[in-house]
Amino acid sequence: MFFASVYLRNMGNLLKVLTCTDLEQEPNFFLDFENAQPTDAEREVWEQVDTVLKDAKGILDELQAYKGAGQEIREAIQNPNDEALQEQAWAAVGPLVGKLKKFYEFSQRLEAALHSLLGALTSETYDDPTQHLEREQALAKQFAEILHFTLRFDELKMTNPAIQNDFSYYRRTLSRMRINNVPAEAENEVNNELANRISLFYADATPMLKTLSDGTTKFVSENKNLPIENTTDVLSTMASICKVMLETPEYRSRFSSEETVSFCLRVMVGVIILYDYVHPVGAFAKSSKIDMKGCIKVLKDQPPNSVEGLLNALRYTTKHLNDESTNKTIKSMLQ
Repeated sequence: MFFASVYLRNMGNLLKVLTCTDLEQEPNFFLDFENAQPTDAEREVWEQVDTVLKDAKGILDELQAYKGAGQEIREAIQNPNDEALQEQAWAAVGPLVGKLKKFYEFSQRLEAALHSLLGALTSETYDDPTQHLEREQALAKQFAEILHFTLRFDELKMTNPAIQNDFSYYRRTLSRMRINNVPAEAENEVNNELANRISLFYADATPMLKTLSDGTTKFVSENKNLPIENTTDVLSTMASICKVMLETPEYRSRFSSEETVSFCLRVMVGVIILYDYVHPVGAFAKSSKIDMKGCIKVLKDQPPNSVEGLLNALRYTTKHLNDESTNKTIKSMLQ
């Protein structure tokens, strides 16, 4: 029985190789996003990344609950001579700036975690990205979790104008207090140099995605002995794995909940956007290793309300969609 199953599996693998063209050699295996556990070889990197990811849900919960100090700020601006209202606004903004600082600092930790994962997934331990992602599934799962977190964080940030309003008010008030030589306790919270960095972070429409794309580009430039394809191929392979799992009933039926389907869709979109930023010609070019038509079709095959945000992410947060070289069919699929 054992030998028969091995024979059948080997024949299946052989058929898979024979029926795949070079152009469309998609990875065909189940990446267990629900239960993957680290092997001994993965454990050191996995534990480093896990300490970061443990805080991710708390960050999203805090961001989702972020209400802002709009009312207090409006009243203070409308009544510039009312000291009590100025103090109320300053007292309301102080703790919020502490949260914004915490989110920004988390982005730096996330970038460091991404570097560790990319180092492992592009190493020479295995011959290609497919082998890395198939045999280092716990690291692949963590990479997916970082992408999932990134898209969710940016979605929440984009729909919350209070974040930039609060921080702008904080900086203006701090500047005015400095001019008037008024001591500002909150400056211990965020000094001027850090305030500049935080301000740049939130000025971006998708700050967490920018952190990841900058971090990935930095990883490539710091590892000059590593061809850029080693990194971009990890991204395109991850996109292909998600697409194949979503469109293959046998794989999809192994997800224990619909949440995993949503997770897989979000990861697929996140990795496409990241590839589009990092790869010199992007995800939409003819030479791209991502089957964009296939990925968009998978998205459009889902219940419409569940994926509109993800389709919008492809429409509005990618870098190369509107390039002249982008296939007209792809453009029309996203209209």
